[in-house]
Amino acid sequence: MNGTGAAPTAVAFPVATGAAPAAPDGEAELVERVRRGDGRAFDTLVTRYMHRAFSVAFRVLGQKEDAEDLVQDTFMVVLQRIDSFEPGRSFAPWFFRILVNRGLNARKARALRTVDEIPETASSQGPSPEREAERAELRDRLAAALATLPQRQRLVVELFELEGFSGPEIAQIMEISDGTVRWHLHEARKALRQALAPYERSREG
Repeated sequence: MNGTGAAPTAVAFPVATGAAPAAPDGEAELVERVRRGDGRAFDTLVTRYMHRAFSVAFRVLGQKEDAEDLVQDTFMVVLQRIDSFEPGRSFAPWFFRILVNRGLNARKARALRTVDEIPETASSQGPSPEREAERAELRDRLAAALATLPQRQRLVVELFELEGFSGPEIAQIMEISDGTVRWHLHEARKALRQALAPYERSREG
């Protein structure tokens, strides 16, 4: 990034969710301001992407502290590489490609053991003990089924189903073709259906 500008401020990390907001209006101008060395513009960009970035980072690494480190590292790399960003292109796929690639590399280097966190669905009435036990079993089975998928295939599923990215966005983020994304989704869904079939049969029995 050229120039000095104001120093970016720290931003608190949020709880991971599957929110998937559309690209904000005026983002191209905001990125251009960052390219010119506007620290406040960078702070705004961080605020806009911090929530979703942490959520995706958590899905890649599976541990809160590692996800926080990855997000901080990615924003610094983005700041250093902002001059290489092509004007007129969407910022989000470029940003998340950097985050995902660095996350996968960190996961390999440190041989992290991913533990997927499946959020519970809140209920104003409060579930019965039987219903809560059933939900817990389903969450455990789903987490176990996801864990059996190849790493990249699982990430495709999580980006699509849980983070709300489109197929073309995932293709850009992971640097694969749209057809490969669709294939991964098809194969993963088939594997998950097979893994959860005994659970569904037990409920019907």
